[in-house]
Amino acid sequence: MEDTKKRAAAAEFRRMVKWIVLAGILMVLYIRAMDAWSLHAVIATILGVFVSVLLGCGLFALAFFSDKSGHDENVGGSTSRREE
Repeated sequence: MEDTKKRAAAAEFRRMVKWIVLAGILMVLYIRAMDAWSLHAVIATILGVFVSVLLGCGLFALAFFSDKSGHDENVGGSTSRREE
């Protein structure tokens, strides 16, 4: 059961990453289509937007993956206080 849960979470994580990359590429193409900026400004903006989107969304995707795959439950027991 737990192995199936991890596989489903991994498949959903891969699906989310594909959508994140697609969103980043669409933003980059939109910025490039503006044509009003210099080449250096376009490159800097593309890198900034693409890296920021991938980092932010990637961290959210990892948080959801960690929760759905059961990793959070494994860590939760090790951080609780033991009563002796």
